[in-house]
Amino acid sequence: MTDTQPLPQLSDDVFLTDGGIETDLIFNRGVEIPEFASFVLHDDPAAEAVVRDYFLDYLRIGATQGYGLVLETLTWRASSDWAPKLGYDDARLRAANERAVEFLRDLRDRDAGSPVVVSGCIGPRGDAYSDLGTGDYDEAERYHRPQVEVLAGSGVDLVSALTLTNPAEAVGVARAAAQVGVPVAISFTVETDGKLPTGTSLSEAIAEVDAATDAAPAYYMVNCAHPDHFGDALAVDDPALTRIRGVRANASRMSHAELDESEVLDDGDPVELGGQLAGLHARRSHVSVLGGCCGTDHRHIAAIAAACRAG
Repeated sequence: MTDTQPLPQLSDDVFLTDGGIETDLIFNRGVEIPEFASFVLHDDPAAEAVVRDYFLDYLRIGATQGYGLVLETLTWRASSDWAPKLGYDDARLRAANERAVEFLRDLRDRDAGSPVVVSGCIGPRGDAYSDLGTGDYDEAERYHRPQVEVLAGSGVDLVSALTLTNPAEAVGVARAAAQVGVPVAISFTVETDGKLPTGTSLSEAIAEVDAATDAAPAYYMVNCAHPDHFGDALAVDDPALTRIRGVRANASRMSHAELDESEVLDDGDPVELGGQLAGLHARRSHVSVLGGCCGTDHRHIAAIAAACRAG
C-alpha cells in the first residue's frame, strides 16, 4: 500500500494477526530465543526458515478464510537497550530491523492470498511483565525514535507498539511516529483486573495519550492478557474505548507473574478463545483486529477465524 492509502484494518472488517511467536517458536518448534528477542533469528538461515514456516501457517489461514492479516516484524526487542545484551552494535541493530521488514514484505509479495499489512513491531524499553517504564514523554520519544525511523524507512505500513505498560511510553512512541510520518498503533498490556500494571485504566491511558499527542495513534489495542481479564473493561460505555480496534489475547488465564514463573506452556482452549474474541467483535464491531499473544499459535487464530465466519 502507498502512503496515501488508508490502513485497511480501520474498517470494521475482521483482520487477523498471528499468534504468540516467541512462545510458539520456543515451546512448539524447539527454537532458542535469547532474551526473548526473536529478531536474532534472521541472522541464522535455518532459524529464519522456521520463522518462514510459522508465518506461512497464518497466510494460509487468511487465504482460506478470506480475512486480511496484520503481521508484525520480529523487532519487539530490536532496540538500543536490548542490543548490547545480544552482541549487536548500532549498525548491526539497524540491519536487523531492516531485514525483519524485508522478510515480511517479500513473504507477502510471494505467498499472500489475502490482504496483508506489514507492521513494524516496537516493544517496551524494559520488561513488559515487571517494568513500569519511564514517566517522561520526551525520554520515551528519544529512545524509540531511532527504531521508528528505521522501520518506517524500510517500508512498513505502520508501526505497532506492543505490551506497553504505561501511558508515558506510549506518548513517546506516538510522538516519534508522528514526527517520522508513519501511522502508529498503541497496544497496552493489562493485569487480571483489566488495568495497566501502573493501575491506570484503559480509558485513562487512552485519554492521556490522545491528549498529549493530538490523538496521533491510528488506533489502540490490548495484548498479552486473556479475554477474561479485559472483557469487562471493554464493555464499559466510554467514548475513549471506541479507539480500541484490536486485541491479541493470551491463551492462558494466568497472571503475568504466574506466566513469568511457568516452565511449561499453557495453550488454553483454542476453540473457547476463538469464540470469546468472535463474541467480542460481535458486541463491539470496532474491535476487528483479532489475534493471539503468549501461548497461542495457528490453531487459536484458525479458531478465531472460524468463529467469526460462523457469526
